[in-house]
Amino acid sequence: MPIANLTIDVDEKEVKDYINKKLEQAIHESLFMWDIDQMARRTCMSKSFLENEFLHDPRMKLLERRKEKGKRFWFYEDSKNAMKQIMDEW
Repeated sequence: MPIANLTIDVDEKEVKDYINKKLEQAIHESLFMWDIDQMARRTCMSKSFLENEFLHDPRMKLLERRKEKGKRFWFYEDSKNAMKQIMDEW
């Protein structure tokens, strides 16, 4: 009985892109809050741009959570929706 030879060509970039997409989707579904570093990474915007264009807006200020002189956090879904509203006004 002959032994079968099986050759599989795998595009590593495509596999990595697929895994990254699935990870982003899982994080998105489980993300409760985010900080400015995470916000900058996920929106592809600089921290200074976020500060100037979004974080000083009263809608974002209402969502900001922080202990006295502590790190700032925002609820993910609420702040994402507020950012969409702000961008729609540009």
